[in-house]
Amino acid sequence: MQWEFIVALVVAIPIILFPVAFIWYINIGGIYIAIKEARERRAIRKREGKREAATGEHIGITPIR
Repeated sequence: MQWEFIVALVVAIPIILFPVAFIWYINIGGIYIAIKEARERRAIRKREGKREAATGEHIGITPIR
C-alpha cells in the first residue's frame, strides 16, 4: 500500500468511528438509567407493600373511622 492511502485511513477511521461510539455511549447510558429507575421503583413498591402489610392500611386511601 502507498503511504498516502495509509495516512488517509488513519485520518478517516477515527472520523467515522467517533459518531458511532458516541451514539453507543448515549444508548448504553439510557439503558443504565432505565434499569436504575426500575430498581428504584421496585424498591419503593416493596417498601410500601411491607408498610401496608404491617399497618393493614392501603397507602393513598384514607381509612374510614
